[in-house]
Amino acid sequence: MPISWTADLDTGIPLIDQQHRRIVDFINHLEVAKNAGDKEAVKQIVYDCVDYTLSHFAFEESLQEEAGYAYCKPHKKVHELFARKVSEYQERMDLGDDVAEELHATLARWLVNHIKRDDADYVESVRASMAPGARALAEEKKKTGWFRRLFGR
Repeated sequence: MPISWTADLDTGIPLIDQQHRRIVDFINHLEVAKNAGDKEAVKQIVYDCVDYTLSHFAFEESLQEEAGYAYCKPHKKVHELFARKVSEYQERMDLGDDVAEELHATLARWLVNHIKRDDADYVESVRASMAPGARALAEEKKKTGWFRRLFGR
């Protein structure tokens, strides 16, 4: 069953939502290839999906770091554990195992849960850091101490 994008998957960060939608497209293409029994297409989609997802993870983590998100390291650890799990599927697939069904179910379940739970936790921090003027204010705070800002000296 294909994943349908629903409003509860939106983070409110357009670029992140666009990337998540692209990952959903990969998962849906994987289902089509799996159902058609096209092992070569499955393999190519899996490798493309993993490559894209790892790039997305790096981007997401950089936004979190820039925003000063308190749980950036644990979030990164979740990404690393997932990447390791998918890597195991890739190894099995390369050895000839038919992992398409199992991998599709894992990807679909993990992505939806990750967006709704883990990603939802960082949204406020990242959105606040992306707000107009937030970066300029942060830079100003770095340049001056609290005493100078408070008393204008």
